[in-house]
Amino acid sequence: MGKFSIFLIFSTLFGGSLFAAEAGMPQLDPKYWASQAFWLIVIFLSIYLLIARVFIPKIKGSIDTRENKIRKDLEEAKMYREEAEKKLKMYKNLIESAKADSKKILSESRQKLNDDIQAKKEKVQKEIELETINAEKEIQKFKSDSLKKVGLISEDIVSNLLKDIFGEDGNKSSIRATISEVIKQQRTTKP
Repeated sequence: MGKFSIFLIFSTLFGGSLFAAEAGMPQLDPKYWASQAFWLIVIFLSIYLLIARVFIPKIKGSIDTRENKIRKDLEEAKMYREEAEKKLKMYKNLIESAKADSKKILSESRQKLNDDIQAKKEKVQKEIELETINAEKEIQKFKSDSLKKVGLISEDIVSNLLKDIFGEDGNKSSIRATISEVIKQQRTTKP
């Protein structure tokens, strides 16, 4: 801008009729150049001042506002990222704690179940032993009752045989003693 204004000033002062056109274009007439230069300077200065004082501060304010918003957004993003990392860490800790608790509960449940099974097994075993003992007692009682009945039946058979063979009744106490002796021998030989 400086070279052009110097050229204009020198042309106005020294040029005279250098570019003048007599009947044609008035803007090229040197007598109007001073006013044209004045208005040119006023217009460009006004535009410069308008740009420098109004538009540039507004643009700079917008840029500053935008930078502040971006900075604030970045700070919020950083804060949210840190919060998300904390929550992720809490979540992982919670998962690990839940896994440990579930393993503990599973172990306790398994132990309790094993204890219950063992207790029921022992109870059933005792019941089986008790039933076995009762069954053995009943078998022994049945054996002794059956041996007594066999003894009585044997006494009757022997008495009837003696009566049929010899025609007279035998001594009941000696028959009973003989049959008891045979039964005792049978008990000792057969376990």
